[in-house]
Amino acid sequence: MKKTVKGKVYDTTEMVVVKKVTHGAFGDPAGYEETLYVAENGSYFLYTYGGEQSPYPAEKLTSLSKAKAQQWEKDHE
Repeated sequence: MKKTVKGKVYDTTEMVVVKKVTHGAFGDPAGYEETLYVAENGSYFLYTYGGEQSPYPAEKLTSLSKAKAQQWEKDHE
């Protein structure tokens, strides 16, 4: 996936998945996925997407600081 958000290019083919968390089963309208990525330069972003009744009914990319990325990881152990 390659997207540009606010002038910043996110390309998952050039990034590493740190952790992926799935809530619910495929097709569940309340289910969703959260995937934390890290780039070679050390920048992090969170990709979220889910069903229409989930917290993420639309695809979203969110930049995270290293500290916030580490906290997200800890919260999803």
